[in-house]
Amino acid sequence: MIKLCVGADSVDDLREWVAHRALTAVAAGLEPQSSHVTRMAPKRAEELLDGGSLYWIIKGQVAARQKLIGINTFKDEQGIGRCELVLGPEVIETAPAPRRPFQGWRYLEPDAAPRDLSAGGADLSEMPDDLKRELADLGLL
Repeated sequence: MIKLCVGADSVDDLREWVAHRALTAVAAGLEPQSSHVTRMAPKRAEELLDGGSLYWIIKGQVAARQKLIGINTFKDEQGIGRCELVLGPEVIETAPAPRRPFQGWRYLEPDAAPRDLSAGGADLSEMPDDLKRELADLGLL
């Protein structure tokens, strides 16, 4: 599954948000996880929960993912159906991959998912995001 990460300027911003949500959950006696609420529930929920992730688009690039560990449907205060995507606490940086903006979320087929940056063996965590994007555009990352 792929979605725009509205409000985050970098993977570090996303990590800070996730850490804050995890600390809030632990303080309330809950599991250290974050969640994201959407309007539509995925019809392929079983498939997504079988090792799937939510890939985040930041500044026009797929930049990170979080493991998808639960999907809960509910009705909000106005009686409108909603879907809570329950996400693991770890934000895994991916190879940058350009994506156009869109509303909501989309399915992302496994063969189209960018690889994790840690899979290449090098520690790129200190490299600036702009440089990662340029290297990815050149096919070097």
